Amino acid sequence: MEIRRVGVVGMGTMGAQIGIVCAKAGFETSMVDASEQAVERGLKTIESFLRQQEKKGKLGSGETEQILSRVSSGTDMEKALSDADFVVEAVFEDIQVKKQVFEKLDRVTPEKTILATNTSTLWVTEIAAATGRPTKCIGTHFLIPAALTPLVEVVRGTETSDDTHDTVTAFLRQCGKETVTVADSPGFVINRLYLPLVNEAFFALETGLATGEEIDRSCTRGLAFPLGPLAAADAFGLDILLDCMTTFHRELGDKYRPAPLLVKLVKAGRLGRKTGRGVYEYRT
Repeated sequence: MEIRRVGVVGMGTMGAQIGIVCAKAGFETSMVDASEQAVERGLKTIESFLRQQEKKGKLGSGETEQILSRVSSGTDMEKALSDADFVVEAVFEDIQVKKQVFEKLDRVTPEKTILATNTSTLWVTEIAAATGRPTKCIGTHFLIPAALTPLVEVVRGTETSDDTHDTVTAFLRQCGKETVTVADSPGFVINRLYLPLVNEAFFALETGLATGEEIDRSCTRGLAFPLGPLAAADAFGLDILLDCMTTFHRELGDKYRPAPLLVKLVKAGRLGRKTGRGVYEYRT
């Protein structure tokens, strides 16, 4: 099977980035979200990112317009995805929400359509079970920022077929991505390794081992991380980190227990950059 038309469900931070990846690679990309306001925000996010890349010389003159011309958007999932060959779900990291989306995608897309979830911690097999086509379901874990990060984790559910796997990995190569194929398990490989490290940084901060700045600088200067773990948590959201660690704790045991400081900050509404305050404070 050849993928020609792509759909993206969810136009938040990750969905917008995935849309950029697909449209930049030359694919007609239909994007869907639940409200006109969410769609408008998503389109603004996409254009802003592309303009910034153009200013940095990463995109040629006029390339932003070419990419945007391949993107269509709306709130009607059935209309937007009626002829999609491949759909990526990028909604909130909640198993029930994702299963509801997959159940609807199973009804409104053609039988040939491959359905992918961008989950970072949940079971692909469980999400696929909400459909009548589990052989055509797969995990494609893009990393933030998806448009700039070269790697995508490809996750095979229990019933994912070889044809589905091979079609998706070929598509991702067309998008300029490297892939690693991993087993279906909470967190897969990257988040199974990385998020506990970020969580441990909150334990270190809480116990006074070092200041937040010193913890982050230890990782950027000593381990060559592009961003320290506490600053990274602020960037992708403390609430998201807590959701992921809660899943790990439930599925994998007590060594993945969320740091009490992380829980406290989330309860206080200090979620990171998106609220103006997390571990650090940001001007809004």
